[in-house]
Amino acid sequence: MAGTTPLAGRTIAVTRAETQLGAARQLFEQAGASVIDLPALVIGPPDLWGPLDDALAELDQFHWILFSSANGVDAVEQRLVRRGSSLAGRPRGVRLAAVGRKTAEALEALGAPADFVPPAFVADSLIEHFPVSGWGQRLLLPRVQSGGRTVLAEAFAAAGARVVEVAAYETRCPAGLPSGALQALERRGVDAITFSSGKTVDHTAQLLAGSFGENWIEWLEGVQVVSIGPQTSRRCLERLGRVDGEADPHDLEGLVAACSRALRARP
Repeated sequence: MAGTTPLAGRTIAVTRAETQLGAARQLFEQAGASVIDLPALVIGPPDLWGPLDDALAELDQFHWILFSSANGVDAVEQRLVRRGSSLAGRPRGVRLAAVGRKTAEALEALGAPADFVPPAFVADSLIEHFPVSGWGQRLLLPRVQSGGRTVLAEAFAAAGARVVEVAAYETRCPAGLPSGALQALERRGVDAITFSSGKTVDHTAQLLAGSFGENWIEWLEGVQVVSIGPQTSRRCLERLGRVDGEADPHDLEGLVAACSRALRARP
């Protein structure tokens, strides 16, 4: 039984978007953990829909849409539906690429399976393994309005592609910590805290500062810091001064495994 519940008796704080905590909670609970929800992102529309709508109005002029998150998939689908279209009903010449399992699953659920998913769940892998030369390709890149990486747009532009990068959604910081998370931290009842993006790190730091003041980082002493991938790990080092574990693969299943490793390794 211990092999199937590696986190039995452990309490894990999970920082994700408010609407995306369910899947993470389920996986951690299956591993035996008690889960503290710590919403660190509120997903909403960008400040302006115009750039995305303008791009979708000429979708038949693009060769590929590059999705780096399920949020981007959802936003594009919603705007296409407003136009009487959909990703499944997109112009025939437009192919779809997806970074990550969840992004690919979001496309699959819409009846618009990705034409290409890179072997590793990071943007750099999409660039490295892209199935055609970027030269002369016109690419649409729907992305978060602020805080995301620009590596995809820069790399494909350098390869001769014409990249149209547009804000499809924004992730903002919640108003405050939920009472359950606050109480668990106050009683030193959290064994590990997980981060799924750089913004979840930034926003968690902001939320902790709002609750505990300038010495907020002291409330993470003894709490293992676990990240979903290399970019998030870098932000953990910048804002929290450490990272105790990193998921591999860079998905929720990998995050659960990384938590288990980090807690086993703790003195």
